[in-house]
Amino acid sequence: MGKLTYDSTLTVDFDDRVLAHLQLVIAAKLRRGESFTFSWRDDPAVGDGRSALWIHPAIPLSFKYAGGRQPSINRAWIEVLMSAANSPSGLHLIPEPEDTVPSGEREP
Repeated sequence: MGKLTYDSTLTVDFDDRVLAHLQLVIAAKLRRGESFTFSWRDDPAVGDGRSALWIHPAIPLSFKYAGGRQPSINRAWIEVLMSAANSPSGLHLIPEPEDTVPSGEREP
């Protein structure tokens, strides 16, 4: 399990594969200076509720991965996550769709 740390006060665990996709979407939005909401369902161990953050370019954010290898990237998943991030409801976890990119064209 990787960790997303926001403003050095909140740390949330996500699977490394999920975290890698979130990092790409969040970084793209922040590179453009865009703020947005990010929400997720909490793990039952911490209450089984929902949490949300207002992601802003001026607030420190870090991604810490448990594994040493970069997970393969599913471009179709990036597209649906980015679409969610650009919507009024903001970025939220969406189940991974089937990757439509041929295996020879995937990023390592």
